[in-house]
Amino acid sequence: MHVGPTVPGAGDQVTWQRVRRSRHTDHGDVQAHRRENAVGTVTLGVSIAVPEPYGSFLQKRRESFGDPHAHGIPTHVTLLPPTEVDASSLPAIERHLAEVAEAGRPFRMRLSGTGTFRPLSPVVFVNVVEGSSSCAWLQKRVRDASGPVARELQFPYHPHVTVAHGIAEEAMDRAYAELADYEAEWAIEGFALYEQGEDGIWRLERDFPFGKDGAAGEVPHQSDLSPLSRPSP
Repeated sequence: MHVGPTVPGAGDQVTWQRVRRSRHTDHGDVQAHRRENAVGTVTLGVSIAVPEPYGSFLQKRRESFGDPHAHGIPTHVTLLPPTEVDASSLPAIERHLAEVAEAGRPFRMRLSGTGTFRPLSPVVFVNVVEGSSSCAWLQKRVRDASGPVARELQFPYHPHVTVAHGIAEEAMDRAYAELADYEAEWAIEGFALYEQGEDGIWRLERDFPFGKDGAAGEVPHQSDLSPLSRPSP
């Protein structure tokens, strides 16, 4: 397995595109096609999408700050940063993610105010102030050492929603100030797998809804998450 960049904000300077698929699509046919055509490597990412109307609002604000990548990046919280894997491992990866999701349960996510990874990395983000422990629980299991996408991170995991990346300092300051009072809250019911095409566009491969009888005692409460002082992808 090959891994992509793990610096804070890595993976944001690419184009994302959600291609909606029905949850009832015959996924077995898709997997069979992949097995027959499993050649080379592919780049994958796993994330939680920020729903409407919040996602579009933050995406438009990101564009207003002059971020050239804003229009092609749906707003999200990363669980697995861009990771290069053998194409033949795709079916095993999807089975693994389905197991992680089945053991999970819906949780509340709340965004509030802004933060930054500067000067370590030129990123301004909206803070995840509720639900971060559940995100940490999920991403740890996605990257489990016994799983098909096992990998280490350069920095401790720090869930966030990027709103500016790699633009002028003045514009970064503006993003930090203008979204300082931003608030949003909703229920998370699952996560999704994305694949980066040769054209640089990230496409939705599959949604993974949480199980109806998720492990209620396994996703820790927010207070159980120790403070994180360093950013992650």
